[in-house]
Amino acid sequence: MKAFLFPGQGSQYSGMGEDFAKYESASYYYEKSKEVLGFDLVEIMNGDETQLTLTENAQPAIYLASFIAFDEMKKRGIEPNVMAGHSLGEYTALAAAGVYDFETGLYLVRKRGEYISQALEPGKGTMAAIIGLDPAKIEEVVNSIEGVYMANYNAPSQIVISGLKESVYEAMEKCKELGAKRVVELKVSGPFHTPYLKYAEEKMEEEVRQIKFKKPCCPIVMNITAMPTEDPDELKKNLIAQITGPVRWMQTMEKMKELEVAEAYEVGPKEVLKGLGKRNGVKVRHFSEVVMENA
Repeated sequence: MKAFLFPGQGSQYSGMGEDFAKYESASYYYEKSKEVLGFDLVEIMNGDETQLTLTENAQPAIYLASFIAFDEMKKRGIEPNVMAGHSLGEYTALAAAGVYDFETGLYLVRKRGEYISQALEPGKGTMAAIIGLDPAKIEEVVNSIEGVYMANYNAPSQIVISGLKESVYEAMEKCKELGAKRVVELKVSGPFHTPYLKYAEEKMEEEVRQIKFKKPCCPIVMNITAMPTEDPDELKKNLIAQITGPVRWMQTMEKMKELEVAEAYEVGPKEVLKGLGKRNGVKVRHFSEVVMENA
């Protein structure tokens, strides 16, 4: 049983366009992305980090690189039996599974990034990683403070909270008092995976409603439920819901164990999911290791 895992925002880095250009299909997808977006995304991928970090740029950049990585795996005859994507990565998983084509997915993630940026005035929201504190204790803290939410259940030892700045800061202090090993504010432009992104959710629902979803080539374990599905209507519903709901990655990794996944691969830039796999007791290999072995 093989699983493909696609990364989300935070996996972008300046120079990624150049790094991924070495792969055979890169020039094809780079040209396609120009046609779809109407500008040169690769220039942004190789340019200023500040520009690349903007949600509306980071999301299509990661999607593009991840799809090239997927293509490289496919060329080597490595096919998944199940897929999952972390937040934004769920859109890549659906494209890789044939639910919609590459161009449709790229258009969607660009719109998603734009709508998320427009949902709340920049600087009003933030996110923070709480490391080394029991998730149940973090939930208690979050439930006691208005304006902060559980955003990412990344691993039993790593939870991300999100919301209005003042509320997140208050929750960070309480978590420190309760014995969290580390509390780190994340470099993000808004309160992802909270009701503050309701505007983005509504706008994405309008976008997604117009697209015909096909049945995927294999089950997708969805962020919002941590359950596998192949039903196009359920895929649509869950994809929209994860904009304002939490990413249950820890539970997704548990589901991978239940499904007896023997080989899990991170298909995209950086090695964030490989690290989270270790924290969840799941061995995840990076696609680049496989590509080198099968060059």
